[in-house]
Amino acid sequence: MNYTPLALYIDGELLAGDGRRHQDVVNPATGEILGRLPHADAADLDRALRAAQRAFEGWRLSSPMDRAAILRQVAAFTRERADAIARHMTLDQGKPLAEARNELLSCADHADWHAEECRRIYGRVIPARKPEIRQMVLREPVGVCAAFTPWNFPYNQAIRKICAAVGAGCAIILKGPEDAPSAVLAIARMFHDAGLPPGVLNVVWGVPSEISDTLIRSPIVRKVSFTGSVAVGKQLAALAGAHMKRVTMELGGHSPVIVHEDADVARAARHLARFKVHNAGQVCISPTRFYVHDRIHDAFVEAFVAEMRKVRVGDGLDEHTDMGPLAHARRVPAMTRFVEDARARGARVLLGGNPLDRPGFFFEPTVVGDVPDDALLMTEEPFGPIAPIARFSDEDDVLRRANALPYGLSAYVFTCSLRRAHRAAQELQAGMVNINHFGSALPETPFGGVKDSGIGSEGGSETFDGYLVTKFVTQI
Repeated sequence: MNYTPLALYIDGELLAGDGRRHQDVVNPATGEILGRLPHADAADLDRALRAAQRAFEGWRLSSPMDRAAILRQVAAFTRERADAIARHMTLDQGKPLAEARNELLSCADHADWHAEECRRIYGRVIPARKPEIRQMVLREPVGVCAAFTPWNFPYNQAIRKICAAVGAGCAIILKGPEDAPSAVLAIARMFHDAGLPPGVLNVVWGVPSEISDTLIRSPIVRKVSFTGSVAVGKQLAALAGAHMKRVTMELGGHSPVIVHEDADVARAARHLARFKVHNAGQVCISPTRFYVHDRIHDAFVEAFVAEMRKVRVGDGLDEHTDMGPLAHARRVPAMTRFVEDARARGARVLLGGNPLDRPGFFFEPTVVGDVPDDALLMTEEPFGPIAPIARFSDEDDVLRRANALPYGLSAYVFTCSLRRAHRAAQELQAGMVNINHFGSALPETPFGGVKDSGIGSEGGSETFDGYLVTKFVTQI
């Protein structure tokens, strides 16, 4: 087994054991222990905070050209090192190797995008009411940022926040996912090799509640960015709010899919089935509530089940695998609970519905039909390879049902009608609406939700908004 050495990264140094607490990192496909991850202690966190504050004083004055050069170099390193990093990511996170590699290559594009956009952080001049006065608006880095990233896309979620902070002129302390740490350490090594000054980026690990409480309460930290569950996001946002710190929150969703009677049924079923099992359904924008029109319901279900039946489940390092394991052992009984609840409410399991009898944390690709709106599958995000399908016959009714939950991250609509497409784009309460394809999460497009699904956006021209403060200067 060839797995990356694990460490903290503070003030430009990799810090390993030295008496720190550790936790095991496990391969979810086999249950094998891959390595031991050191936890940051109080002294480590204090050092990271002091290093970030010191580094920020210089980095905030750095040239956008220098920031862009480092980000471009990280993009190049990402492409060069993709194969090795992807293998380590598959080992600790579980996703198929091809998915891991695609994640890395798309993240190289994110680094390139931020490299270009950071050169365009413009202010403006406001015409004054008197000729002897000059009025200017400046955009300045907010300060030291604390970021918290999840395990489902360990490289993608971390590099988005790091690139935005670094490109804006901020310093950042990032707590990555302890379950899948290799990708985040790879990012730290790349920024180090690209010449980022010590302290601008720091990576720590530990008990999430302890790390978040220490960092967010610290007066050094001025911005908090979090990707994860709604419950934890609300807790962190409340703590940040108590200390008047700005936040970016990309939280959970429960994405509705509306398949209208005039949709291309075969195409919709094929694309939705493949997207549903991407990363074993552990995707915040995964299609999770399927509403299919009565007139095409049976045809869609038949085609969708047929596509899901083709999915090959196995170890992500096997080149024939389409879907790997769930990332944690606890997710397997959670999937069973969703299926059993749906059955108890009269739904029919059309495919799968069971854990796989093999080592690792595997659950079958599952399709459940005739699911009532009060089932857990329709009210709680499953975050797994389960597709619940319900019927609809009225457009007004299905839009109401799609908007009924407090989530509002992503939504999907399949129709050949321009009128229906326009109405869905206008009325669906989601930060991202995809019509007839899946087009979210590109570097040049904003990614974020509304309602309980979050605050702010990452990516697109909005990418630096949360990392900059606006200063007005008037001079006579």
